[in-house]
Amino acid sequence: MPEVHFTIRWPDGVEEKCYSPSTAIQNHLQIGQIYPVPEFLQHVRAGLNEASERVAAKYGFTCSSALDQLAKIEETATRQAAEGQVACLSFS
Repeated sequence: MPEVHFTIRWPDGVEEKCYSPSTAIQNHLQIGQIYPVPEFLQHVRAGLNEASERVAAKYGFTCSSALDQLAKIEETATRQAAEGQVACLSFS
């Protein structure tokens, strides 16, 4: 299963490289797109949960790394301005 790293820029200007265990995240985020924080969280939750489910379908267990990444993103989002925007910069 090909893993994907995606880079985002938070409203405070900090860039973060994030992890997905599959390409599923690419179905939910688009390079160059800017998302309001709440909308970004909806997209990234859907993408990382889908990625974790793909791992479960293949290996019989969910991906704890995907769920850890989601928890980290959600935690960081609580420190951002609610009206701020998150940019999706790249996939690698």
